[in-house]
Amino acid sequence: MKKTTAVIKPIPKSVLSLDVGRKRIGLAGCDPLGITISSLPAVQRKSFEEDLEMIENHCQSRNVKGLLIGLPLNDLGAPTKQSIYCEKYGKRIAKALGLPMAWINEHSTSWAAAQKYKLQNDRTGRLDSAAAALLLEQWLREGPELKPVQTPAYPIGQVN
Repeated sequence: MKKTTAVIKPIPKSVLSLDVGRKRIGLAGCDPLGITISSLPAVQRKSFEEDLEMIENHCQSRNVKGLLIGLPLNDLGAPTKQSIYCEKYGKRIAKALGLPMAWINEHSTSWAAAQKYKLQNDRTGRLDSAAAALLLEQWLREGPELKPVQTPAYPIGQVN
């Protein structure tokens, strides 16, 4: 008899997806039922306080109940220096906003978004937000459920 694994989807809620970069943060959000995903204007990085204010404005206007943070893991799913940076930044934002969060592997999402939306070489932030929308689509299909900020993104180990 073949063994099947049940996929536990997250409970739909208004979530803000972040594709964290050093220059921009791509943003996408979904409605409370998880039906409609919208790319939002990317945040042009400034100080943490200014970034937080922009993200908080989106959270308040959209009645956001949690954050989804993309982690750029390597081809094998192992942490990278950038994924560690994204994890620290994501925890800091979630803690400041008092919101639960979930992690999702964003490996190749920028490439996929560039191909899907013909955004190669985009430097306006549209590509970053399109990648955040793809992360949100994936999360709505696969989870994991949102958890408190202290949840580690991946087991502690060697960084590649």
